[in-house]
Amino acid sequence: MTSLSEKTVDVAEPVSKSWFVYLVRAANGSLYCGISDDPVRRFAKHQSGKGARFFLSSPAMALVYTELCRDKSDALRQERLIKKLRKSAKECLVASYQSD
Repeated sequence: MTSLSEKTVDVAEPVSKSWFVYLVRAANGSLYCGISDDPVRRFAKHQSGKGARFFLSSPAMALVYTELCRDKSDALRQERLIKKLRKSAKECLVASYQSD
């Protein structure tokens, strides 16, 4: 007689989506901060004139900063922190990102 053994079931852990906080430079030099699970796709939306009213007055020119976050709530938290920064501090983020 064979003994019963415990069956192991592979339970896949839910794959969490990667979220990013990003900065986009507008034609007038200003920086727009947002979050997305695909910043390159989101930037393309901004360039097409969709996705944010911010770019109605000055078109999106370049995706200049992205930062990987643990999850969406972390990305939202980081976005709030970045939005509180002075423009000079945001420019430092951009400069450090471009030098990496």
